[in-house]
Amino acid sequence: MARMVENPDLAFRLARAIVSDIALYNQDKVSEGIKSDSIFELMDEELEEGREHFFTRVSPEMKNREQLYERAIVDVMIKQAGKIESQIW
Repeated sequence: MARMVENPDLAFRLARAIVSDIALYNQDKVSEGIKSDSIFELMDEELEEGREHFFTRVSPEMKNREQLYERAIVDVMIKQAGKIESQIW
């Protein structure tokens, strides 16, 4: 069994990798969600699955692990979608 990640920088990199994979495999959904300002509703299942995977890999003692995952969603999925035409920008 793999060791739990205890370093916040490594945990953030892991979160970004997970969210990046989710975005890559769901490009149409991400695009539709950005366009219609419903990204979190459309991607809820995938993002929750990613969160669960992240939590199995990151030490529960890490104080801000939830915020790291949320920040990765914004950094990877939302900021990179800035080129998509949307009413939210």
